[in-house]
Amino acid sequence: MSDAALPPPLVGAALIRDEVRRLPDAPGVYRMFGEGGEALYVGKARSLKKRVIQYAQGRFHTQRIALMVDLTRSMEFATTRTEADALLLEINLIKQLKPRFNVRLRDDKSFPEIVIRRDHRAPQLRKHRGAHSLKGDYFGPFASAGAVNRTLNTLQKAFLLRSCSDSVFESRTRPCLLYQIRRCAGPCVGLIPDDAYGALVGEAEDFLRGRSRAVVARLSADMQAAADALEFERAARLRDRIRALAAVAQESQIRAETLEEADVFALHAEGGAICIQVFFFRAGQNWGNRAYFPRAEGGEDEAGVLAAFLGQFYDDKPIPRLILVDREPEDAALLAEAFGLKSGRRVQILRPQRGEKRDLVNHAAQNAREALGRRLAEGSAQSRLLAGVGEAFGLEAPPERIEVYDNSHIMGTHAVGGMIVAGPDGFQKSQYRKFNIKGTDLTPGDDYAMMNEVLRRRFSRLANEEAEGAQPPRPDLVLVDGGAGQLAAALEVMADLGLEDIAVVGVAKGPDRDAGLERFFLPGKAPFMLEPKSPVLYFLQRLRDEAHRFAIGTHRARRAGEMFANPLDEIDGVGPARKRALLHAFGSARGAAAASVEDLVKVDGVSEALAQRIFDHFRK
Repeated sequence: MSDAALPPPLVGAALIRDEVRRLPDAPGVYRMFGEGGEALYVGKARSLKKRVIQYAQGRFHTQRIALMVDLTRSMEFATTRTEADALLLEINLIKQLKPRFNVRLRDDKSFPEIVIRRDHRAPQLRKHRGAHSLKGDYFGPFASAGAVNRTLNTLQKAFLLRSCSDSVFESRTRPCLLYQIRRCAGPCVGLIPDDAYGALVGEAEDFLRGRSRAVVARLSADMQAAADALEFERAARLRDRIRALAAVAQESQIRAETLEEADVFALHAEGGAICIQVFFFRAGQNWGNRAYFPRAEGGEDEAGVLAAFLGQFYDDKPIPRLILVDREPEDAALLAEAFGLKSGRRVQILRPQRGEKRDLVNHAAQNAREALGRRLAEGSAQSRLLAGVGEAFGLEAPPERIEVYDNSHIMGTHAVGGMIVAGPDGFQKSQYRKFNIKGTDLTPGDDYAMMNEVLRRRFSRLANEEAEGAQPPRPDLVLVDGGAGQLAAALEVMADLGLEDIAVVGVAKGPDRDAGLERFFLPGKAPFMLEPKSPVLYFLQRLRDEAHRFAIGTHRARRAGEMFANPLDEIDGVGPARKRALLHAFGSARGAAAASVEDLVKVDGVSEALAQRIFDHFRK
């Protein structure tokens, strides 16, 4: 059969109907993909067959679902043992694939915690972020590094636990400044017995686990006993520790005496945007809060948004026993069951109706409203700035994606290029890219050639992906650091790649690099300046400065990396173990370079062939 006689590939609802015929009546996860393999949607189902057939029936509640079905070009499926397992798999896949039509949590970095390390005779009190790889007791999460640092500062005053590293601890011959200012008990030089230091560690743990009243009561009793024994200096030290503990309680603007461990969530939607506010309560204390603005395609109900957010939020974070919400999330019972499987204990999702818990939820809801109000105000200002940029440069519409390019080098060495991205949501740091300048025929310090290479690599990839039918991020405006020369280099690249429809502007610094005197270069127009007090000028300065900062940082990192590079790393067959053996044998790479083949063979793990390769490498 000829290609012309082949039936057209199935798409949309027809494709889904065809897939349903082979699906089991079992729980699992389904994935929808668009043109070029773009992930459109990930969903879970109690019955894959019954859930997926709904997409082929054409009765959609929203235009969003109709569009998603229409764009579907392929599907993948995975069955699971239970629906709760399907939910956990769905959460994991959403975070991996970032599908267009799912609710997506954008800021999902881990929260800082406090850890009391237990792998040393004098346990260390320190801040921690990430996996629980250290042996010890972990307390958290805290909403920010600032909240952790304030708490650590107070705990040092109250319990005098060391914060220094093990290497510093072992090398001390006299107490450090922290001992002098009463922030450490001085276990490094034996100023406190191990059992007495252990008692301090126990008190700190009790306090962090919510037994603060018992700790304060013991300290008060000890202070009174010291005063009765006329040990006024010791009594004063105990008084200072009690005051430090009281400071922790005073810093917490809202307390929850009846909550041992809970996270509180509240959602507010307005103007097409969503804010979810989360508060962390541990040991009856508020350990901070944070506002999130999940990305949603539109048309999702708030219960579904909250459910999707909770699932992604706890994908890589410890799950408390109690989760308080201002509205019941979709499939709340299933979500609680999945969290229980993940954490290994019973987890309750509760929408409180009265009392202290309801007050906490109301407080979170108020914060969500205020945070979203501030966000919308900032977004409105950003939109006005982008409209001003479009007007200043004669664009047909305000730019949605601006890419800014800058190079950094020292006399042509360690040359790098940097690309930053900005848009309606501000700087999009996940989209930043760095380029190590690779051209071997470049004249050192030739900024035009460097800019040509960076842009050619970036936009060759864009052109190739678009030719294959994909939809990669495409800028509406490209800003290059420099004047007519850099602009000409950029325009040459765009013309060669057939991308002349992308607007390119050169930004030249003013005389003596004065901010406010920048000149802007556009194709076919005379250079011009903006009003010195123009908000648009200030916005463009921020873009240029951010690109410069990023390029400089990338250049310094590359220069530092090459500064510590070892010539032995360049030799095929010399891994970490053999490199270590060569350095031990000859003292340095220079010593290995001067060695004969006979001497190299004597090193553990170095064969005659490898010895010859090392010898030849240093004599090229």
